[in-house]
Formats: sequence, C-alpha cells, structure tokens
Amino acid sequence: MHNQIPGVFAALLYLCGLLLFLEWLYPIQQVTDTSNLTIFIFYALVCFVISLLRFPGWLSVLLKGAGLLFVIHRLFYETALLNPLWLKAFGDQVFYNLQIFYSQQWYAFSPEFRSLLFLVLIWLMSYLIHYWFVYVKRILLFVIMTFVYLSVLDVFSAYDSSMAIVRTFVFSFLALGMTSFSRVIQKEQIHFAWKKNAVRWLLPIVLIVSVASLVGYAAPNKAEPKWPDPVPFLQGMAGTGGNGPIQKVGYGEDDSRLGGDFVQDKSPVFQAKIKDQQYWRIESKETYTGKGWESSQKANFRQEIDGIISVRTFSTEVTTNTHDAMVHFVNNVGLPKLAYPYGVSRVSAHEDVAFFSEQQSGSIFTEVDQKEMNLQDYQVYYDEPSYPINEMQKVTSTDDDDVAIDYTQVPKELPERVHELAKEITDPYDNRYDKVKAVEQYFGKHGFTYQTEDVLVPRAGEDYVDQFLFESKRGYCDNYSSSMAVMLRTLGIPTRWVKGFSAGEKIADNPDGDGYDMYEITNSNAHSWVEVYFPNVGWVPFEPTQGFDNPADYEIQAENQENRDTLDVPANSGGAIPKKEEQQPSEKKQQQAQKETPQAEHAKEKTANSWLQPILIVGIAIAVILLAIWIYRKRWWLRTWFIGKSWQKKQDARAFQKTYQHLLKLLSHKGLPLEQGQTLHEFADDVDRRYRTADMRHLTAIYERLIYRNQFRSRDADEITQLWKNLIKQIGA
Repeated sequence: MHNQIPGVFAALLYLCGLLLFLEWLYPIQQVTDTSNLTIFIFYALVCFVISLLRFPGWLSVLLKGAGLLFVIHRLFYETALLNPLWLKAFGDQVFYNLQIFYSQQWYAFSPEFRSLLFLVLIWLMSYLIHYWFVYVKRILLFVIMTFVYLSVLDVFSAYDSSMAIVRTFVFSFLALGMTSFSRVIQKEQIHFAWKKNAVRWLLPIVLIVSVASLVGYAAPNKAEPKWPDPVPFLQGMAGTGGNGPIQKVGYGEDDSRLGGDFVQDKSPVFQAKIKDQQYWRIESKETYTGKGWESSQKANFRQEIDGIISVRTFSTEVTTNTHDAMVHFVNNVGLPKLAYPYGVSRVSAHEDVAFFSEQQSGSIFTEVDQKEMNLQDYQVYYDEPSYPINEMQKVTSTDDDDVAIDYTQVPKELPERVHELAKEITDPYDNRYDKVKAVEQYFGKHGFTYQTEDVLVPRAGEDYVDQFLFESKRGYCDNYSSSMAVMLRTLGIPTRWVKGFSAGEKIADNPDGDGYDMYEITNSNAHSWVEVYFPNVGWVPFEPTQGFDNPADYEIQAENQENRDTLDVPANSGGAIPKKEEQQPSEKKQQQAQKETPQAEHAKEKTANSWLQPILIVGIAIAVILLAIWIYRKRWWLRTWFIGKSWQKKQDARAFQKTYQHLLKLLSHKGLPLEQGQTLHEFADDVDRRYRTADMRHLTAIYERLIYRNQFRSRDADEITQLWKNLIKQIGA
C-alpha cells in the first residue's frame, strides 16, 4: 500500500514526542534538589528507543527493567553490577519503603525508592507517548499540557522557560503538521509515494515552522505588561506569602538551598524522659555555598564498640555532669540519624544494634543485621558540659591551620558588606567570646523579625545571608544561624552550622517519681543553631534565633563575676549561667517562648519533597492526560448519556428535538450520515435496514409530526424513551 506510514516517518514523529517529554525533565534539577539528572535523561532515551524498535512485550519489559536496575546501581551502590548483594539490599529497601507507603509517611521514602518511582514514571511515559504520537496521532493535548507546565514554572519558580517555550513551539508544530498530513492521507485513502515525495511535503512544514520561530525570536521586545503581576495575589490567596515554595517543617538532610515559607507541623516525632531540657543534636555542616550548607568532605563513618560513642564536641578539660535520657519515637516515625544531647558517651537499645559515627559532622547512624535501621527506642548516656566563660574569654588569636581552613570558609562571591557589618559589631571587643556574644545578640536589637511566612528565597546571583542581613531582615532559624556563622567566619572565627531539634515541650512533670520529666519533640521543633570553636574548650553552641534560649550550661569563676561585662549574661541567649538549678526563670521563659513563637521553622524536608515534587508533577500530568484521553474517546457516549438524562428530566417538544438531532449526529459519526436531498423517511429506512429494526421509522414518524404539524403528544413520551434506548443500544454509542 502506497499510503502505509513508513517507519522513518513514525521515528520522526516519536522523536518529536521524546524532545517534548525532555522539556518536562530539564527544569527538575533547578526547581527541585534532584541531582544526577543526566542519568535519568539517559534512561528516558533508552526507554524511547526500545519502544520505537517495537520489541515483543516480554523483551521490552526485560530490557527496560534491566536499564532501571542499572541506573539504581549506578546511583546508589558501589559493588559490582553482577553482585547479588546489592540486589538483596535494594529489595530490602523497596520492602521497607512499601511499609512506609502504607503508613502514609511518604516524606520518609529513601532516595533509592524515590528514584525507583521516578524511573517507573519515565518508563510509563515512553509507552504513552509512543501510543499518542505513533498509533493514534492525537498529540494536541500533550502539547498544550507542555506549554502550560513550562509557563507555570516560568511564573512561579526560578526556571527561565524562554528557550524551552521556543523549542516546544518548534517540536510541537512539526509534530502537529506531520500528524495532520498523515491522518488526511489515511482517512481519504490517498495513494502517496512516501519515498519519492517525503522531502517535497516535509520541507514546507520545516520552513514554515523555522521562519515563524525565527521571526518570533528576533522580533522586538514586547511592551511592558499593562496588568499587575498576579503572582503575589495568587500566593496570598494560596497562603504562600514569600518568594519561595511553601515547605512542611521537619528534619531533612538536604540543606543546599535554604529559604522560603513553611507550614507548621505539630506531629510528634519522639518523646524524651530526661531530667533537664536539652537541644538534640544530629549533625553539623561546614561548607557555606551562598544558598545553603553542604558537607564538603565524604563522610567517613567508624563503627563504635558496645555503644560507646567517640563523638566529642568539647575537650576533656570541660567540667561535666553525667546524666541519661530515654528516647521513644512515636508512630514508628524514626530518624535516619541519631538525635542526642551534647556530651553523648554511650547509647544502648534493645535490638542488636551496630552504631556508626562520623567525627567531622558528629552524625550517628545505626544498623541491624547490616541494614540501616531507624531506632524506635534507645537510652542515651551523656556528660552535660559546663562551658568555662573565663577560658573562652582568653582566646584572642586565630586557630591552627586545619580548623581555620575547614571552618572559616566563605564563598568568594560573598558581598564585602557582610564582613564590614561583622567588623562593626565586634570592634569594641578584644576577645573571641565577647565578639561571638555581640554577634549573637545583634539580631535582637536591630529590627530583625522572626517569621515563617513571606520569607524570601535568594535570587540568582544573590547571597542567602546578605539578603537576610540587608534586605528582608525577616526569617526563621536557618536565616539567623547561617548569618551568625558566616559573619563570624569573615572575622576568621571558626564556626559550623548545626541542626537537630530544640528541647520540645514538657508534657509531664516527674511522671514516675524518679526526677525525670517527659518532653515531647515534634516536627515543629526542628531547629538549627551555631557552634563556635574555642581552643582548649572545643565547639560551643550559641543561639542567635529570636524567641529561643540556649539550654547549655556555662560557668564562671566568682572572683571575675563582678568585673564581667553585661555582655556575658545576656537576656534571652545562651550566656553565662552559673548552674542549671538557677535557670528556672529562663526555663519558664523558654517554655513560654515555645508556646508563643513557632519553634519548628526548619524546612529540612527538602530532600523528600524535592524528590517527590518531580514525581507528583509527572504523575498528576499523566493522570490529567489519561483523563482527557478517556473523555475524548468517550465523548459520544457522554453526550448521549447527558442527552438521555435531559430527555428524561424534561419530556417536551424541545427536548425531543434535541434528542432526535443528536441521534442524527451520532449516526453520522458511525458512518451513516443524512445525505443531501435525502428525506428523513428514506434515511430512517436506511438506518432500519442496517440495524435490522423498525425503531427509526417509528421515531422519525413522531419527529415529522412535530416538525410538519407542530403536534407533540405527551402520551408518546414513553414510546420515545423506549425507541431511543433501543436505537442507542443497536448503534452502540
């Protein structure tokens, strides 16, 4: 057959579909925290090639499945590809995440499982696009969805869709031109020599699209918009407020892009039975990028023996008091890393647990039977430090090279005014401790506001800390802690950014009569603060965020107390507090602040949300497209159903006319149109002959009586209904 569509034409059409689908993938790396986008694009290409080659179904599934496993191995496992151990570990991860799925704790999905879901979506899209573009040649809806997707990203995110829109225009109109031409060829049964005439008909399409694209691209810039920007209004209506996406507060591991609004989440994470309130440390990060914090060095975990933890944040010369605490996670939530008070020395659990610690960040994770496991219950022993203020005030010089290099790093692009402000704040003081306290207290005295809404996200080329210090002056703990850490670094003072949980809320006072109180820590207690290094003392925590008190203990020799500058014992900070027993007013103040002020300002769920975001975007798009395809394929059935319902509701002359006219359209759609010059009576005979019935003649007789005599008898309604149902059943609408 000359009008058979050749494989080269189908390949060109499918290539346009692939290029359009890639426009959905390109923005993901910028608008989310998804990395290694190249390997996902590679997998998409593999899936599309396999679909194009039209392998048998079993072979196609086998090849795409093998490619999926190859990508998972390449991303997450270092063993040999043919080593079955990684397959077993991956299978365990899938089984574990399925349990999380059924418990609806989707934010806790592991990176392996999130990647698996994303790859499965790519797999499905390769099949769907092949069906839309090559088989049914119905591509307009996908084209429109692509334009809408890119437009929404351009308006509401940092992604610039300008060139993406141009590319989409070119690919879309080429594909639309080819599909329209091929449908005409097949529908009209035109004999067309594809090999001979392919260039002749394809060249005009290419030229028209190319000229239109070049003219549009080279045209003068459009005039300024006459209407106001709708984005702030829409954000206000949606409750987003700021310039960034709303995030749900909680602990997360990806802090490379900070900023934006978040919503509070009071869901309990764990309960701690402990004598005094403590900050729960999880890890620290040392590299500031201008947008957030990262760990510059690869984690080097060491296994701890018998639960004895070797992580130390302060020197052995610091005075300590030994305590313990019992931790219980609620609702099987768990954390990927251990939360512990300062001075942790030993951890015990009921399970046969192996503990692994990383000295640089202070993070601890657990394994059971060589599989990572989130502990639900454990007891932690810790040596609570009392940091010596006298010793810290003796520090005036810089530190050794290793500490200075690792913990005074700032980006080269950091604006100079950040350093100038830090120098201005600290110039009156001659020792490190007083300089640190001056920066810590600066935010509470210069118009900074604690809030979780309308929090800016740094624009391209803008620094996160600089924006907070000089432009917005509003934000939450990430803004305050990052700003303090970076300002001190510009002065050569080593700092690191720490995250974990604040003390939480006391829910029971000495419930068992053993002197231990019960605290509940929720997602809203996710928090970040600063640690500063002092020689001979170690890393000391400081709390710059307004509304928070540092629960750490400080001590000072009595003979120096009268001469101490008021800076040493600031209100609402972690200043010099002689003994923990004397902190009751501060504790009450902190508890009150926890009730009055949002404590969970940490948007640390970026990893889970950012990986879920592309999955949700593609998943919703697929669902919408599939729904639209179903509606389009069932459009005649839906119209018929609505017409039938309309007739049953209002059985009058007008409703009958509408019902009969729809029947004529339906018959025309089924290949039996009312020919020009043909009477209704003759047409009814043709219909009855085709479907071997007399129903159309009877229905037409009633219709002609209405049209020519203007007679409609209500007693005919039941007969019309039955004749309509019989005909619709015969036609098969």
